[in-house]
Amino acid sequence: MVRAGMGATMTARCRLGAWFRVGALATASILPALVCTVPAPAHAHAQSSALALTPWPASVEQGGGKLLVARGSAVAVPPGDADAADAAKLLIEHAERANGLVLSASSSAGAPIRFERDQAISGAEAYRLTVTSSGAVIAASGKSGFIYGAMTLMQLLTADAGLTGKGAAKSVSIPVLTIQDSPRFAWRGVMVDPCRHFQPIESIYAIVDRMVEVKLNTLHFHLSDDQGWRFEVKRYPELTRIGAWRNGPDTGHGPGERNGGFYTQEQLKALVAYAAARGITVVPEIDLPGHAQALVAAYPELGVPGSRPEVSNGWGIFPWLFNPNEAGMTFVRNVLDELMEVFPSQYIHLGGDEAVKDQWERSPEVQSQMRKLGIKSENAMQSWMIDQFGNHLAKHGRRLIGWDEILDGGLPASASVMSWRGERGAVDAANAGHDVVLSPAPTLYLDNLESTLPDEAPGRISIQSMETVYRYDPMPKGIDAARAKHVMGLQGNAWSEYIVTPWQLQHKLFPRVGAIAETAWSPQVAGTKDYAGFLARLTPQIRRWKQGGFEVSDSAFGVAFTATQTRGAALDAKAIGVTLARQAPYGTIRYTLDGKAPGAKSAAYAKALAVKPGTVVTAASFAPDGTALSAPRRYDTGRETLLTSTSSSLTACPRGSQGLRIPLNADATSNGPAYNVNIFDTCQADDHAPLAHAKSITVSVARLPRNWGLAHEESAVIGHYAVTPHGELIISANCRAAEKNADRKQKEHSPMPGATVLATFPLPDPKTAPQQFTFTAALPDRPELGDETDVCFQFTSPLSDPFYAVEKIVYGEKAK
Repeated sequence: MVRAGMGATMTARCRLGAWFRVGALATASILPALVCTVPAPAHAHAQSSALALTPWPASVEQGGGKLLVARGSAVAVPPGDADAADAAKLLIEHAERANGLVLSASSSAGAPIRFERDQAISGAEAYRLTVTSSGAVIAASGKSGFIYGAMTLMQLLTADAGLTGKGAAKSVSIPVLTIQDSPRFAWRGVMVDPCRHFQPIESIYAIVDRMVEVKLNTLHFHLSDDQGWRFEVKRYPELTRIGAWRNGPDTGHGPGERNGGFYTQEQLKALVAYAAARGITVVPEIDLPGHAQALVAAYPELGVPGSRPEVSNGWGIFPWLFNPNEAGMTFVRNVLDELMEVFPSQYIHLGGDEAVKDQWERSPEVQSQMRKLGIKSENAMQSWMIDQFGNHLAKHGRRLIGWDEILDGGLPASASVMSWRGERGAVDAANAGHDVVLSPAPTLYLDNLESTLPDEAPGRISIQSMETVYRYDPMPKGIDAARAKHVMGLQGNAWSEYIVTPWQLQHKLFPRVGAIAETAWSPQVAGTKDYAGFLARLTPQIRRWKQGGFEVSDSAFGVAFTATQTRGAALDAKAIGVTLARQAPYGTIRYTLDGKAPGAKSAAYAKALAVKPGTVVTAASFAPDGTALSAPRRYDTGRETLLTSTSSSLTACPRGSQGLRIPLNADATSNGPAYNVNIFDTCQADDHAPLAHAKSITVSVARLPRNWGLAHEESAVIGHYAVTPHGELIISANCRAAEKNADRKQKEHSPMPGATVLATFPLPDPKTAPQQFTFTAALPDRPELGDETDVCFQFTSPLSDPFYAVEKIVYGEKAK
């Protein structure tokens, strides 16, 4: 046998094992064993290809021989054991969906697959899977253990592509082994935000189905925010009649379409039950006292100024706060009572994040309440409020959890903390004896882009690759060893400012949730992270997720192209150099030069290519078994392409970074076009423009919604003096050197002081102009401007107008 835990690669130590009896089977098997102890799958390629399990189990003992499982094989459960019966049903459903393996429920004591309850197995989520040449037994003491054992067996049974189609095999074989398994952390979560963009309830069911396959057990459901109230409260119907709906932001032609939605209590109860049957707890969040604009829009008397705002159609931080007076506190208690009727989870999340306190600071009523309570700061007032709600939940046997801002005014004794502003909140709370969940931005913010590939869907531009997520460990060094028990686990968050559709939500979550699952479940031993081995084990799981059309991002495997020459040199070259690369150290890049999609037998990439100008290089990644790991991507070396720049290739100017990749419209349901932008200054730079070859320039421009709530960062937005009614687009060369030599005051008066102005275009009236348009101009004869000159595109539109971005730049070789 080979025992594989999570330790480092080392020479196996073997001994002649004792004969042992696997008494759980109807027909016991007696096997001699040569036992070799290997503490980890760090030798991943050999081990993992044989056992493609994600997450990796706590202990695996692999023996000789195979178990053959034929199509139609029976799955038996103990009579009257509902937990085992539910787990068996999941095994049957997921195995058939994954590769067409049809299993059937049975009460036969001789069934080749059996579930057995074993109270000696410690832990509700623990299980033991024993496979011999005669059968497989899943043993557990609790419901979740049965479910996770079923999912491990399902992965073993469906590691290959399938049993469907003409000539397909009618059975599968799995190795003889014993797995004894239990999780590292109790909280293994994903957060879904249907507030910024509403998600149909069916899409949440689909995510639950995929979560269980990798043993994730917590779905954090963010149900209220500035942009929408999604939980039906029968006592307060205006919350959903008004608070669940908003208009899209203005891009110049007036407000966008009305959109929104909410979940009824009956819908949510059904979702909770569905998730519970899969070992998943749904934790609801009602965010207070900030992110309350939708609440105040529905019931303005619950706000501070007493005025009624619109439900927000912007992203970021807004000033609207819940009023913590007696009426407001009673309102929240009533909401919590209905929330607890729907969600039986131990934890109820009450937010507490990003609540700028300006409204409380300016409210005589709130200030008077603070004096009466002896509270000296608005942050302490928030802590008092959180404590009141924590006590209310405690009376019902529940616990409060909130974002780490609830620490700022002193952490109430009843509260647990979800740390998102890095790890400091988790360290402080755990050392003070409070339970914590690690969810730090940006690492576990899955709305961040995964790569710099130009076809990435919209999101935040803080690249969080699957490897970054995989290598994160949720045990901060600052937590005292004696307090480590307070770390409940980790969670990936998918905020939905730029996640509009179920496709986009799935694309952001998967496959990175596989990396979260591995960290959250598998035992941690220093120095054992083996990313390539993890990818080998994850690849069959990616295939399972894709069954039925579920979207899974291929960003980790997608091929990126880079020219080895400058653009100017390439334009004059007889051969163009192209390098191919991808993030993941797994599989093989294969390519073609004839425009056709590559296959498993296409040429393997080994070194930089030298191709004839005009050649189209098409490439994709493939697993060792020939399975495609990514969609084909193309690189055109034609002259027109070399003279074109797109939004994805531009950088920010004069300073800052392009922090967002945004769609043409805030609620666009398509995945493109998308624009990389710096929301603090409407300036983009092409750092390697081929000006020595260019006689003209054509710039395609898009007008985007300016819908960001920046709160106290509003002063960081740079405005430029417009010299025409709606501002200008100023195109300047050598702007990088100029920006280094100019101070802030100069920049405020002249966007590019000292740079060479190439062209200036007055911007049209946004109320009448199309949303996308182009400018074309002949370039001045400036022979000193070479092919690597930087060119900046600065918009000077008023800050009250929509936002502009460059979509595409074409450098013409003929004057226009």
